[in-house]
Amino acid sequence: MDELVELTRDLVSIPSHEDETAAGDFIEEWLRSETDADVTRDDIGNVIARKLATDGDSDTSLALVGHHDVVPPDDSQVDGEEYVVEERDGRLYGRGAADMKGAVAASMLALRDADPSCDLVFASFVAEELGGDGARHAIDNGFSPDCAIVAEGSTNYSGPDVTDVVVAHRGRRASTVTAHGTAAHASEPEAGVNAIYRASDAVDVVRDCDVPTVSVLGNDLSGSVVATEIHGGSAWNVIPDTCEITIDERTVPGERADLGAVEDIEGVEWTVEQDLPPMECDDPDFADAVLAAARDAQDGDPEQVTKPHATDAGWLAQAGVTCVVCGASEPGEAHTKDESVGIDVLARCYRIYRTTAERL
Repeated sequence: MDELVELTRDLVSIPSHEDETAAGDFIEEWLRSETDADVTRDDIGNVIARKLATDGDSDTSLALVGHHDVVPPDDSQVDGEEYVVEERDGRLYGRGAADMKGAVAASMLALRDADPSCDLVFASFVAEELGGDGARHAIDNGFSPDCAIVAEGSTNYSGPDVTDVVVAHRGRRASTVTAHGTAAHASEPEAGVNAIYRASDAVDVVRDCDVPTVSVLGNDLSGSVVATEIHGGSAWNVIPDTCEITIDERTVPGERADLGAVEDIEGVEWTVEQDLPPMECDDPDFADAVLAAARDAQDGDPEQVTKPHATDAGWLAQAGVTCVVCGASEPGEAHTKDESVGIDVLARCYRIYRTTAERL
């Protein structure tokens, strides 16, 4: 426990919202000095370590996956050149403690300590908070374990004081609806074509879109779609010739809302700006194995659940890696000025990761 706390404190204290290099250096140097794994650092900063099965003969590989970038800290979370890290009431407070350097530390120790029954891989990616650029780079360059535990948050989803196993999560498709019209003087509205009116018609289409629901290993997961921003017009006395609507869509595996229907409106076009894929676990036996390890690691009764947020598990699953999500962060902790993680939960995650590697 003391070693886990110290490692987490060290990692959390390193700023990594603008440049992940120092955090990656720390992880790489620790892995090289503390483990017998084969450690590599790719050209964008991903840190990957590989440890063979104890008996040296396995046709299965398991990856423990995290990321060491963070979102920008609140002013209260910075002291000089370091992030502030505080321990109180059994929790560690600091930017990245929950999302997700604490779970990265637990994964590092699990890699070191496990006598794995499979080939065990540790990966900490860069640029997860920017849309998964690090994971995509690794995948494009051959990162392809058979299965992965992505150590994002899954704690207190089914109930209090329990770390669950996420078998599916939503993706995010961000798009822009642009309505085009013809400008005119507002005193003669019939002389122009009002782009705001066309955009309003498009909003009605978005509002009436059916959102899909899918079932993954007995768990329902529903999408959502909503207009979140509108920009149009240039002056109070000018008929607007353009209007843009930002759409936030949360996607589910295999299904999408029919947002392209807005283009049936004259003068309206639809452009996808970002598409973070959803995740579903495609192997119930793997999901059950991680759940069994989670049950052995805690007093509570964890469940297989779904998660509303996109993670790097989406990119991995899209590339054919069997994934679950299991980690220490709780709902409402990530990206806040009071971000924190339970020390006992970090220890629980360490046990889950190590036990899975030794049983798989």
